Amino acid sequence: MTAANKKPATNGERPIKATLMKSTIGAKPEIKATVESLGFRRMNQTRELPDNPAVRGMLKAVDFLVAVEGTPYIRPKRSQYKIWRSRSNKKHQRGK
Repeated sequence: MTAANKKPATNGERPIKATLMKSTIGAKPEIKATVESLGFRRMNQTRELPDNPAVRGMLKAVDFLVAVEGTPYIRPKRSQYKIWRSRSNKKHQRGK
């Protein structure tokens, strides 16, 4: 077997299948960076990730955006990860 045909040793670990279910538009920069570092580029993209503590921690941090095979995905009721903007008060100032 040549060096080009060898697969990296995985020690019998099975990869984790994860799918990006929600968009990161409007999310905090830390959340966007985590999703990008997991290798997701678009919604409904499925990735096979190595099963190690670093990847599991990143998936736990973005569990409201990413579905992991073997665990049920629960869509969040309200976007708690978005950057909330204050409402404009111009409308109420005009009436004075």
